[in-house]
Amino acid sequence: MTTTVDAPLSLGTQAPAFDLPASHSKANVCLADFAGKNLILVFYPKDQTPGCTRQLCALQTDRNMFRELNTEVLASNPASRESHERFSEKQGYEFPILVDANREMAKAYQALKENGTSIQRTVYIIDSNGMIRYAKQGLPSDEELAEAIRHF
Repeated sequence: MTTTVDAPLSLGTQAPAFDLPASHSKANVCLADFAGKNLILVFYPKDQTPGCTRQLCALQTDRNMFRELNTEVLASNPASRESHERFSEKQGYEFPILVDANREMAKAYQALKENGTSIQRTVYIIDSNGMIRYAKQGLPSDEELAEAIRHF
């Protein structure tokens, strides 16, 4: 049996708002916190797994390159704040990881598999005005993300 997923949200649409607890923060993190900046938003399946660790470590390594492009990084999955904080501490992530416990954000961003519970690895770039400018399932390279930002 194959698992089907919805396509990511369309380019040029307004990014759905969110307001969720996150690692690195006692306060919730919301989309409005990134007004005036571009945002790479990564939905990933699970903390402490090889593929997810590789993806987020690459984003951490290239964080300065993204900052030069007026871009911040944010990740999300349904795990607890404690899980995200352990994962972040172990790997040295300096960006927040959102706690999407009820998967409402993943649903709004069409980042769920057909079963409605598993996260489909999905990457969005939201521009400084809150519009979706890039959307892709899978593992795009950081250079692909940077190139997309350069073409805004």
